[in-house]
Amino acid sequence: MKGPGIFLAQFAGDAAPFDTLKSIAQWAARLGYKGVQIPTWDARLFDLALAAESQGYCDEVTGICSEAGVQITELSTHLQGQLIAVHPAYDALFDGFAAEEVRGKPAARTAWAMDQLRLAALASRRLGLTAHATFSGALLWQTVYPWPQRPAGLVEEGFAELARRWRPLLDAFDENGVDVAYELHPGEDLHDGITFERFLDAVGNHARANILYDPSHFVLQQLDYLAFIDIYHERIKCFHVKDAEFRPNGRAGVYGGYADWVDRPGRFRSLGDGQIDFRAIISKLTQYGFDGWAVLEWECALKHPEQGAAEGAPFIAAHMIRRANHAFDDFAATAPDKEGNRRVLGLDTPGQVSPN
Repeated sequence: MKGPGIFLAQFAGDAAPFDTLKSIAQWAARLGYKGVQIPTWDARLFDLALAAESQGYCDEVTGICSEAGVQITELSTHLQGQLIAVHPAYDALFDGFAAEEVRGKPAARTAWAMDQLRLAALASRRLGLTAHATFSGALLWQTVYPWPQRPAGLVEEGFAELARRWRPLLDAFDENGVDVAYELHPGEDLHDGITFERFLDAVGNHARANILYDPSHFVLQQLDYLAFIDIYHERIKCFHVKDAEFRPNGRAGVYGGYADWVDRPGRFRSLGDGQIDFRAIISKLTQYGFDGWAVLEWECALKHPEQGAAEGAPFIAAHMIRRANHAFDDFAATAPDKEGNRRVLGLDTPGQVSPN
């Protein structure tokens, strides 16, 4: 596992040092981060269209980061991925994620988003990246806890349509040697293990359809985030290190009662302030050979982002595990000896006869 890294989306802004890739990369390096995950929609930091067509520009971006002392962990198209599939109920809310020329035009907006993902596949290859962070979008989310009941076949048709939109994009990423890592997130049709499996079935178990593992979203859903790793570790290609807590009360639970984040029973917290067992998570990921980046995604209902960022790098570094290259009890090992093993088992000794 590599790290610590930091997702820049929550920190980018119009004031220095957050207004250019060079200055924000230097800021991250000073805090102890070794990698940056770059949001591709933020023109202050990155030009996605140029990166897709120009190796020179990608080399320049890589050089800026390297000179600052960080590597690029992944590119992110969370906002564009959201627009691959939008139910009409959310059109007005999500229009701001798109380029101005396609706002108010759902079909054109979807086509634009799909083109953005194709550009991201090309840019990722030019940058030498092997994984990409995104969202799936959602056609079904408004039916997640339905009343009245969902019509028969609705879920199947929703995932079939989602697959029809994503299959050519997964193929594009495959052509560029890059895995698509969906952040499983409430609000997306891919938000837990079951929905991810439905999507895998719909895209023919596509090898490039993978997971961005973020345990904070599983705490808020009350899903076993450690067992999740046991089940899906082969598909986990990205890792957001983000803390959370869930403290139900007599007035609200998982749904939060429309309260602001600070008043919800389930809320995101800065690293170390929540309930997530990162020692166990990183142990499991190490056990299964995860070799991607541990990337801080700062989101907290209470703490200032710069304090969260400053505390995040040493927190991640302290939890990183250097994988052992031999067993702790190898000093007591004996050489392979079949005859000796049979003697240890009490076989081939006087009075012992092996059955035919």
